[in-house]
Amino acid sequence: MTTTESCSLPTVLPDPVSLPNYLQEEGHKQQCEELISSMPTEKDCYCQASKAITVPTLEPCSLSNDLPPVSLPKYLQVEGLTQECRQLILSLPTEKGWVASHLHQYQGFWHNTRQLQGVLTCQNHFQAQDPDVLLVTTPKSGTTWLKAIVFALMNRVQYPNPENHPLLAENPHVLVPFLELGLYIDSQVADLTTFTSPRLFGTHLPINSLPDSVKNSACKLVYLCRNPKDTFVSLWHFTNKLRINNMGDNSLEETFDKFSRGVSLCGPFWDHVLGYWKESLEKPQRVLFLKYEEIKEQPKAQLMRLAQFLGRPFTPEEETSGAVDGILKLCSFDNLSNLEVNKTRKLSSGEDCKAFFRRGEVGDAKNHLTPHMMEKLDQITEEKLHGFGLTF
Repeated sequence: MTTTESCSLPTVLPDPVSLPNYLQEEGHKQQCEELISSMPTEKDCYCQASKAITVPTLEPCSLSNDLPPVSLPKYLQVEGLTQECRQLILSLPTEKGWVASHLHQYQGFWHNTRQLQGVLTCQNHFQAQDPDVLLVTTPKSGTTWLKAIVFALMNRVQYPNPENHPLLAENPHVLVPFLELGLYIDSQVADLTTFTSPRLFGTHLPINSLPDSVKNSACKLVYLCRNPKDTFVSLWHFTNKLRINNMGDNSLEETFDKFSRGVSLCGPFWDHVLGYWKESLEKPQRVLFLKYEEIKEQPKAQLMRLAQFLGRPFTPEEETSGAVDGILKLCSFDNLSNLEVNKTRKLSSGEDCKAFFRRGEVGDAKNHLTPHMMEKLDQITEEKLHGFGLTF
């Protein structure tokens, strides 16, 4: 049997451990491998053939894990993915993404390809400490605002003067880094030895995907949620800012359909919120559940509640001297959005800092959604949260 057909690479991700050992030997030709696979074979890997086989000299067909990118699905060509992550993605439900090419459903929630690698690395390597504080949100639920408030609250003794405060020179996402989207992105393992205690981190991870070290520690979680209608509109605007020019904008109708079905970054939104709501009821000393709308309506009362939860209550002297009002002014939307650092700089991940500031208002959804869309999200919210005591 003679053939001159070139060796073709498989179109699915190869894994040598899934091949019999005798097909992993260096120098095998694809024709010989295919023939061997069809033959009776005994323990010592002798193959029964009716006659001698002639195979021309060809370059060995590589069956290594380093498959050329052209043979991989586009979403598996993302740099920094480990073989573990690639193999996992091939087994997961996948849908078209909002910004990245695809979203993958892992542990019941949707992540883009690069983020999923960060989730896995974070789960495998992050070691929580009891004094740690994790700030948890769904995307576009007030994350930047929460990071600024908690950073200023926890460091108010160290930085009493607002004129030289770190928030004037750095974006809140730099001062309070994300776990899966920052410190552990692209399979890198973060060096946290330079972080002083108590450490502050941000995350969008759902409750069931938190690293075991978090679940088994006494660290505190501050969860901030927002009305799903405003969350969706803010997320739609934000993701369109991140799309490069030749991609065009996502239509409101298309993204609304995805969000309603739960297909959004770290969605379903309602499952994410409900998971932390339940945890806050079961462990109120460990999980504080905040609402964006309540902070906007009662900023001083909510800030003092937050300080009490974190073990940093304001003293009567601080209240009298205006420390509470000072933090609220420093961290207000108007102040943060107009700082030079947030108007001109980019994060190390490439996003413009100004992309994290749009309007910061309650009820903006009515300016974008049709009455039918508003009604549909209200209906989903009622169905998902009914009986749990959580309302928007």
